[in-house]
Amino acid sequence: MEWIDRVLQTVKEILAIPIFKIGDFELTVWTILYLFIFSALLLYLSSKVKRWTSEIILKRTSMDIGRREAMGSITSYVVLIVGFLVIIQTAGIDLTTLNVLAGAVGIGVGFGLQNIANNFISGIIILLEQPVKVGDRIVVGDVEGDITHIGARSTRVLTNDNITILIPNAQLISENVVNWSHNDNRIRFRIPVSVAYGTDARLVEQVLLEVASANSDVLKQPAPSVRFKEFGDNGMLFELLAWTDTLTHRRGYLVSTLNFAINDTFRLHKIEIPFPQRDVRIKEGKG
Repeated sequence: MEWIDRVLQTVKEILAIPIFKIGDFELTVWTILYLFIFSALLLYLSSKVKRWTSEIILKRTSMDIGRREAMGSITSYVVLIVGFLVIIQTAGIDLTTLNVLAGAVGIGVGFGLQNIANNFISGIIILLEQPVKVGDRIVVGDVEGDITHIGARSTRVLTNDNITILIPNAQLISENVVNWSHNDNRIRFRIPVSVAYGTDARLVEQVLLEVASANSDVLKQPAPSVRFKEFGDNGMLFELLAWTDTLTHRRGYLVSTLNFAINDTFRLHKIEIPFPQRDVRIKEGKG
């Protein structure tokens, strides 16, 4: 048993070896192991707390998935901050002795980590104010898709092509964002239609309303409507306005389906869809 005591004593001496000293505080190998082990456990615990909050506790309430995810993330951040402070204190680290080091780190954050700090703060603002939330359909610049996750640095958006795009949180705060489902899932789509001159405008209106009413994804209330927009260069320009709450995230599919139906119905009623035409007249010069 003596060799076991010697081994334990040797390990204890190795763990107590100081790496560097700040004031009265000595950073030892044991301190580093302590911080690493308990920080890893804290990260695991915070992820579990987020899942328990959003998927178990709040799922029993009337909150939608976006608000549940936001509350779960905020709870997770609180657990991380409080947990790290407890770990540092229990590790014997006196925060007052780290003022100089904290000042140096602060300067580094100010110069080198501006974007990270900006994105993190923007993420907190998004979770609290909820201009966008998980499940929303958004358009930011050239990106259009559904929000699947709001993280500390970036937000994940899934497009209709099943491609995940990461958008920095700061971009969602500083730029114009189109949120298709912020209030509810009812969206009005505009389908432009052009017909040849000489066509009965009232017949066009009737046909377009019939096509919209026959589509199961178009809402009856609010009812679809037709606008006669203008007399164009090549024909009369109409616009079909159709509401939907089932294909909010598949705008292209609904528009395509309606266009197919409009084209087929126009053929039945012999309504001509115009195409650009130009008349060229050649005048003979005086010989």
